[in-house]
Amino acid sequence: MAATTPPSTGASIGAVHRPAPPAAADLVAWPDDFGTRFTIMVDTEEEFDWNEPLSRDSRGASAMAALPEAHRRFVDRGVPLTYLIDHPIATDPLSIDVLRGVLADGVSAIGTQLHPWVNPPFEESITPANSFVGNLPEALEAAKIDALSTAIVAAFGVAPRAYRAGRYGIGRSTFALLASRGYRIDSSMRSAYDYSAEGGPDFRAIGNHAFHAGPDGAILELPLTSVFTGAARRGGMALYRALKHVPKGRGVFARAGLLSRVALTPEDMPLADVLEAIAVALGEGVRVLNFSFHSPSLAPGHTPYVRDVADLVAFHRWWDSVLADLDRRGVRPASLDQLIAAGAK
Repeated sequence: MAATTPPSTGASIGAVHRPAPPAAADLVAWPDDFGTRFTIMVDTEEEFDWNEPLSRDSRGASAMAALPEAHRRFVDRGVPLTYLIDHPIATDPLSIDVLRGVLADGVSAIGTQLHPWVNPPFEESITPANSFVGNLPEALEAAKIDALSTAIVAAFGVAPRAYRAGRYGIGRSTFALLASRGYRIDSSMRSAYDYSAEGGPDFRAIGNHAFHAGPDGAILELPLTSVFTGAARRGGMALYRALKHVPKGRGVFARAGLLSRVALTPEDMPLADVLEAIAVALGEGVRVLNFSFHSPSLAPGHTPYVRDVADLVAFHRWWDSVLADLDRRGVRPASLDQLIAAGAK
């Protein structure tokens, strides 16, 4: 995997980390009897103003009170969730109690999500580049992973095995750090997305198929699923990249049904587009569809995606329709344990 030198803890942005696509031998060979599955990983995090600069003081977790009811809606359909929790959640008594309650279903799980700006130790300045934890010096990235992992063990008595870097900020050292700490799955790569304008990673070369990465292939990388839809979708990333340089090009192509980049999330992704994206992904042979959303979206007013009660109703209807579509297609849910077992190298 391509690696570059991360920036210092100051405000300067170093060379961009552009992971190379996996070799064919590193792609996960899912067992035949595993079938085609989907998983839902929840970015379980503090509340903050998405329009304001990041702050270490933003650690509110009031939206967690809405989680049990939302969790029930999934579990009643036989769908386990993996909650990727960050430091404010892992150290908040209310959040810990809520998560202990939902984990009693015996199939859902917790993992780690690292927001470096609210995760000790606080040795770096808060800059756009430093919000991607993989940009930090390896020792500091390791210390932050350890602080969060330790907090999760203290709260739940179990070591986390799944990881996501906040803002998808994986770096050149991340896989080795995770493998040495017993992690088995990473889901930091967002297929077809590029965060290099802010100093973050560029995932335009990463597809949707899971692959083995890190030392001896110890980490199962499960990218967040994003596909291109529309009549011109075979133009894929090359066409999408070219349209960036055409005034309003991407919007015109999307509205005309020619080309859209669609991620599997209810957040800012219309239902009809996602249903088409599911069909495309399955047609391309993707064996595990990786869905996600942010836990603060479960209560109105905490994210741009769920601003009021009407948005929340639409959020749940989106999931009702998507889960019904997956069931109709015979795509079954997968728990974290099932993913680890089936994806073992």
